[in-house]
Amino acid sequence: MTTRRDFLNMPAPENYVAGLGRGATGFTTRSDLGPAREGPSEDQIKEALQKRAAALGFGDAAGAKKDDDENDDAPERYQDPDNEVGLFAGGVYDKEDDEADRIYREVDEKMDRRRKIKRLVHSLPLTMHCLFAQPTDPLPPPGRTFYCSGSWFTVYPRIDEQITDHISNREAREQAEREEYERQNPKIQQQFVDLKRALGTITDDEWAALPEVGDLTGKNRRAREARRERFYAVPDSVLAAASSSGELGTTIQDGADTAMKDAAADGTMTNFAKIGEARDKVLQVRLDQASGTATNAGSASSIDPKGYLTSLAKSSLPEGAAQVSDINRVRELLESVIKTNPTNGPGWVAAARLEELAGKIVAARNLIARGCQQCPKNEDVWLENIRLNDAHNAKIIAAQAIQKNNRSVRLWVEAMKLEKDSRSKKRVIRHALDHIPESEALWKEAVNLEEEVEDARILLAKATELIPLSVDLWLALARLETPENAQKVLNKARKSCPTSHEIWIAAARLQEQLGAANKMNVMKRAVQVLAKESAMPKREEWITEAEKCEQEDAPITCGLIVQETLGWGLDEDDDRKDTWMEDARSSINRGMYVTARAIYAYALRVFPLSKTLWLAAADLERNHGTKEELWQVLEKAVNACPRSEVLWMMLAKEKWQAGEIDNARRVLGRAFKQNPNNEDIWLAAVKLEAENGQVDQARKLLETARQEAPTDRVWMKSAAFERTLGNTDMALDLVNQALNQFRNFAKLWMMKGQIYEDLDKPLQAREAYATGVKEVPSSVPLWLLYVRLEEKLGQLPKARSVLDRARLAVPKNAELWCESVRIERRAGNTKQAETLMERALRDVPKQNQGPLWSEKIWHLTARPQRKPRALEAIKEVDNDPTLLVAVARIFWGERRLDKAQNWFEKALVRDPDLGDTWAWYYKFLCEHGTTEKREEVVSKCVSVEPRYGEVWQRIAKHPTAARKGVEEVLKVVAAELR
Repeated sequence: MTTRRDFLNMPAPENYVAGLGRGATGFTTRSDLGPAREGPSEDQIKEALQKRAAALGFGDAAGAKKDDDENDDAPERYQDPDNEVGLFAGGVYDKEDDEADRIYREVDEKMDRRRKIKRLVHSLPLTMHCLFAQPTDPLPPPGRTFYCSGSWFTVYPRIDEQITDHISNREAREQAEREEYERQNPKIQQQFVDLKRALGTITDDEWAALPEVGDLTGKNRRAREARRERFYAVPDSVLAAASSSGELGTTIQDGADTAMKDAAADGTMTNFAKIGEARDKVLQVRLDQASGTATNAGSASSIDPKGYLTSLAKSSLPEGAAQVSDINRVRELLESVIKTNPTNGPGWVAAARLEELAGKIVAARNLIARGCQQCPKNEDVWLENIRLNDAHNAKIIAAQAIQKNNRSVRLWVEAMKLEKDSRSKKRVIRHALDHIPESEALWKEAVNLEEEVEDARILLAKATELIPLSVDLWLALARLETPENAQKVLNKARKSCPTSHEIWIAAARLQEQLGAANKMNVMKRAVQVLAKESAMPKREEWITEAEKCEQEDAPITCGLIVQETLGWGLDEDDDRKDTWMEDARSSINRGMYVTARAIYAYALRVFPLSKTLWLAAADLERNHGTKEELWQVLEKAVNACPRSEVLWMMLAKEKWQAGEIDNARRVLGRAFKQNPNNEDIWLAAVKLEAENGQVDQARKLLETARQEAPTDRVWMKSAAFERTLGNTDMALDLVNQALNQFRNFAKLWMMKGQIYEDLDKPLQAREAYATGVKEVPSSVPLWLLYVRLEEKLGQLPKARSVLDRARLAVPKNAELWCESVRIERRAGNTKQAETLMERALRDVPKQNQGPLWSEKIWHLTARPQRKPRALEAIKEVDNDPTLLVAVARIFWGERRLDKAQNWFEKALVRDPDLGDTWAWYYKFLCEHGTTEKREEVVSKCVSVEPRYGEVWQRIAKHPTAARKGVEEVLKVVAAELR
């Protein structure tokens, strides 16, 4: 590019006239020698334009365009440098303009080459990329270089042709793709080209005949129809009045009219009591209706959806009233049915009931009488005729029906029911038995009519002779006989019905009544016979029969049934123990404790070494048995599993709680012999002595345990024992001795720090906690104690730092995140607490987020938003007990006490070992519960003995609560909760 001189020193362009572009003309001054120069002539301008057009290759087209520009304002006029208007009007294209055009054209071409090369570089294979040279300086000759991504690259000659071919192929492919896309997605103007071309063939008459487009859409027509059909919502009261206008009567009005008539029966006195009852009845119905519809105003109504649907379900026509139009339609249909098929009994019955519904009882009787004539063998038609007539006519109709159907048991029974006195009923039944002696139902009716046992026995004896396969008749006869004769009857029944297990069960119950159940196992013989006859019921059916025996006070028979049939159909490969435990739990849930006890007894005979079965059986006796039965089960358990310290300690605890301290000591002595140096038994013995005031004996036992069984737990319990007694120095000395042996036991470090805190030595406590978290970095309670000590000392930054280290050592822990949120909340940094809560909910797994959601609901959420937040939490964490307690507290605050109680009980069922849940529930019952309910909750809590919970552990494990029972701890925790 040439170097240009200063603008003011440059010569004027050719044919330049100053001010000509803005319309100025030449003028003369006194300093001028003559008039100013005129502009170029019109011929000169045309000549310059022709030269320019020739240089650009347009020929004479420029002149033609100049003429057309006056009429055609096309976009090309703005692209022609010689066709300028306004400010640039009258300009002349000179050499500099030509040079500028050339420079712009070169720049455009250069930019196009760069874009093509850049696209080429990205599209070339990796092997071809590697053939480019490094940036060069000075620049190589043109044609061999290109500029890409901030660097100059040189192309080797051997791939120059490949690049050229690649560019040409790519451009051809892009052009083909572009044409294919335009063909598949044509523009709107291209889609209508043929239609536009076809418009040229339309004549003027056809153009004039085109209709107006105003109403083709139907808009005006739809608007007119909408105005004609416009309606408004009618109040419910109008709809109710319209629906009741066609009814024949209403129950309320009839009841009120009856009350009015009864009130004025004597004509002289008014019965105000009955009038008041009628008024109250009407008022009650109105109140019930109002409970479904809250408001009715104008064209809107507020309706309770549940109540409205319930009222619709109950809005059927009252008895004796029906819509006339509906009755007429149904009557026509039924008449068509009975005319088409006059022997169709259900059609006659339906037609008669329709007339009865319409209140035309006479027509109904006539119809059903015709039906009896048309269907004399259909007992349903005769029974309907009997029902529609009074007692006198019904007897006549029943006699006619029996004449036509003397083998119908239902007609004989109905005829018997029409009689008033017992003697007539017996006579009818005996006539029926003469005709149908093999009917079991008739014999049962005959036996039920007898007042004397002997007469009933005679009838049953005759019935069993005629119907030997009826198990019910045999069992009824055996119940009426003496025990000796009952055995004979059951033996006959067993021979007549060898596949009936009910007869065998009755025989076993008879042996139980006679006191010979243990001598003769009838059920064992029953299983053999039934299996031989291929009539053995399923195991579940036998359990059902055993539960029936338990309900009917036959526990021995119940146990025998379970003993002989519980293993039926189960192989050794099956999970028999789990199956039987599930059967026992199901029986316990149904309240059948004798059956469950028998199931456990049988299972323990098969699996005598199963500790799980022994614990389940002991739990059954503890909850639903007697103290002696529990001791018997536990004695059998420790004899069968002498190495199970759990069973030994359970037996010793039951003896201790019963007040038999010496027997508890003996049990622990026997346990020592079977399990020498067992730390659980040592600690149980220490607790027994300590709880009963034998401090020296407990201390000696602990010393012996530290020598015989020197475990970390024994040392920890020794230090805790001394700390409970107030011997802080001795407890601290024991802790230090224990830490020399057990550096990785977190509870020792925790106890050491707590002892220093009790001694008001926070610096030593801090050192203990700091050393402890280094030795046991996975202990969350130890981290929490460390953090809370720093917060108590006012070192909030230090507490935050410790919590950060704790979360790194124990990642994704809900307790540590919850403590971080609480520290910020207690410090007043609510925004930071909310931020940490969001991070915690992202970091902690969903199944462990219950405490976090509870904290968020109660401390980081406004009261109106707590319920939606709780709903969101329940969707995320389904059955976390902490979250369930939070929901219960929300309902408690809203005074929805029933729902609150239900949610508290859900939380207890979910995790009964959580002490905080029991405390919250007890606190709720102290405000809104009964005394009986509180006592029930306390007793259940004592039996469960919860061990966990944030507040529960802090209070229950404090040295001051060492001698307190579960009930006392429960009340203290309930008072502590906020």
